[in-house]
Amino acid sequence: MKIAELSGASLHYREDGDPDGAPVVFANSLGTDMRLWDAVIPLLPSNLRIIRYDKRGHGLSSCPPAPYSMGALVSDAEGLLDHLNVRDCVFIGLSIGGMIAQGLAVKRMDQVRAMVISNTAAKIGTTEMWSDRIKAVQAGGIEALADTIMERWFSKQFRATPELKLWRNMLVRTPAEGYAGCSAAIAGTDFYTTTASLTLPTLAIAGSEDGSTPPDLVRETADLIKGSRFELIRGTGHLPCVEKPAEYASILTSFLKDIGHV
Repeated sequence: MKIAELSGASLHYREDGDPDGAPVVFANSLGTDMRLWDAVIPLLPSNLRIIRYDKRGHGLSSCPPAPYSMGALVSDAEGLLDHLNVRDCVFIGLSIGGMIAQGLAVKRMDQVRAMVISNTAAKIGTTEMWSDRIKAVQAGGIEALADTIMERWFSKQFRATPELKLWRNMLVRTPAEGYAGCSAAIAGTDFYTTTASLTLPTLAIAGSEDGSTPPDLVRETADLIKGSRFELIRGTGHLPCVEKPAEYASILTSFLKDIGHV
């Protein structure tokens, strides 16, 4: 296991593939860790340098006191890529990871040459909604919200499979402080203006059954970026990389080939 000691947090990260290959960086969603990408990564071209990490308050990374700002989460990603001497990566982020992608692409054009924003938006939900969720987690833990979150995360068909328990367990084992901290970061983020200034190659991915970031919201964010492309994965919820990893990997590979990254 590898840890990057940064100024604001200690980040757990992992590298796969070719150490000399073109870098691709994965950032996961709220309430998950880097295992979110386990089924997708083996299906990608073998000549890539694949980097993934647990954001602060999640997985094996440190959990500073909440609340967090989106600026801090972007700085964490920036610091990790500097630590690994990464330039010109394709940054792939899902949900809050997609917000981090947008913020990093604006801040560090030398680090990010293209991005994939999956099941995310320039602004997700309302301040009031996130405030209520933070209060609920502080009062009753993540367990109190887990069943409702599973309904937003996954299609009805997937929720009937035994695998659902694994993802529910991952969610409820997320530190409440980390979940609340990242929820506060989402609550305070509105990237409409800054994301609209971006011109880098961008792929947006949505799930047709996504209850957290519906396809229209994802498409609206994609439309902010000139020349972006949009892909809808049918029959999946908020985590299409879990429900249909082969289709997800195929879409990613096609994008990487089209922009000359493999």
